[in-house]
Amino acid sequence: MIAKYVRERHVLTLPEAIRKMTGWPATRMKLANRGTIQVGNWADVTIFDYDALQDRATYEKPMEFPTGIEWVLVNGVVTIDHGKHTGAKAGRALRGPGAAADKA
Repeated sequence: MIAKYVRERHVLTLPEAIRKMTGWPATRMKLANRGTIQVGNWADVTIFDYDALQDRATYEKPMEFPTGIEWVLVNGVVTIDHGKHTGAKAGRALRGPGAAADKA
C-alpha cells in the first residue's frame, strides 16, 4: 500500500496510509489497545525503510516477503530483526466482538 499508493501514485499521504492499515481497522473491529502507539497499548510496531519498501507478493507467489521492513515488534517482542525472522511467536489471533456470534 505504501509503495504503490503513497510513493508511486501519490494517492495517500504516509500518515493516511499508516492509519488505514493500523488505527482505522483496529477501531472498526473494536480491538481495544491496538492500532495506535499509546501508553497502555500492545506494542505492535513495524519499522521500515520508506525508500526500500516494496510488496513482492504476486498471485503466483503470495507468500513472498516485502523488502524494506527492518524490524517488527509483536506484543513488544522483536519478531523481525534487520529483515530476518527471529523465530519469536509472540502474537495470537485476535477476534472482534462479532466472533461471539460465530459460536451461536
